[in-house]
Amino acid sequence: MNHESVEKNVGLMGVLIALVISIGGLVEIVPLYFQGAGTQPAPGIKPYPALNLAGRDVYIREGCYVCHSQMIRPFRSETERYGPYSLAGESVYDHPFQFGSKRTGPDLARVGGRYSDDWHRVHLLNPRDVVPESNMPRFPWLKDATVDGALVADKMRALRKIGVPYTDEDIAGAAEAVQGKTELDALVTYLQDLGTNIKAGN
Repeated sequence: MNHESVEKNVGLMGVLIALVISIGGLVEIVPLYFQGAGTQPAPGIKPYPALNLAGRDVYIREGCYVCHSQMIRPFRSETERYGPYSLAGESVYDHPFQFGSKRTGPDLARVGGRYSDDWHRVHLLNPRDVVPESNMPRFPWLKDATVDGALVADKMRALRKIGVPYTDEDIAGAAEAVQGKTELDALVTYLQDLGTNIKAGN
């Protein structure tokens, strides 16, 4: 078989391209499943408490991930702006994980504790009150929507089935932990926790 026969046969070329890509993918990806750094939680990383988990659901539902990544790349320009670069072990309990690559807004992997709760509330209700040039949409309905404790408990049960180590006590206390909380409270709690556990673990 020579180059000319491959180049003139589109079907054969497609099969060979698929074969090469498959082999390369297996060589690159399969070893990652057996590396502890990618499958074990980093020091300080624990499953999300009930209110944080509810806030993460709001974050995903409202499409925040479309404009904000949660993955600081190991480049000087990023670590100087956002903090230590992200580790795979930080996201072992994230289903789905929020790495992302497109950024319309800043990365949020280390946003926890950088701003006050009140700042986050104002920013979510009307971003231009704190950042006049912002093109982020408003989320005024979050302050009136309450968190469903039964739904959070069900989510914890589902996550436990795929390996997130929630205990019976965590699940039983979920409804009480979110009682009377709004979706705005939950989202602010989630944001304020981002990046703080890995700092504590280090």
